[in-house]
Formats: sequence, C-alpha cells, structure tokens
Amino acid sequence: MNPPGNFSELINIFLNLINLTLPVIVGLALLVFFKGLVAFIAKSGDEKSHAEGRNLMVWGLVGLFVMISVIGIIKFFYADIGFSRPFGLPTLPI
Repeated sequence: MNPPGNFSELINIFLNLINLTLPVIVGLALLVFFKGLVAFIAKSGDEKSHAEGRNLMVWGLVGLFVMISVIGIIKFFYADIGFSRPFGLPTLPI
C-alpha cells in the first residue's frame, strides 16, 4: 500500500476505515441493549440482576447514540467539507 500523498487522502483513508467498522459496532451496541432488556425483564424479581440489566440497557443506548453521532459527523465530512465519496453502507466488491 502506498503512503497517502496529501492530508486529504489520509483523512479519506481514516474515514473509509471508520465507515467500514460502523455497522459492526452499531450491531454490537444493539446486542448489548437487547441483552440488558432481556435481563431486565427476565430477572425482575432479583434486584441485582434487575440493576445489571438496566445498566446494560443504558450503556447500549449510549453506544447507539455515539455511533449515530459518528455517522452524522462522517456525513458532514463527506458532504460539506468535500471528501471523495458519499456516505453509505459498505458494499462487497463484485
């Protein structure tokens, strides 16, 4: 792999890397939220498990909020600052 020629290419490489990992991280945050939801509902009689499920739900929501914010920031970089490609879900090469 050739080193980037200028700062814009370096930022493009960084944004593309983030764009590829975002769906996986959003999926993990969603799984954490649903795991907390199941623990919150299934073990509602046990106070410790109930609180643990609530904490997992809160951290899952925080993770989702952060990832949605990152998507917005990347969309801003692509649209308003003028980097090379529009934001979209990653696709496999044909």
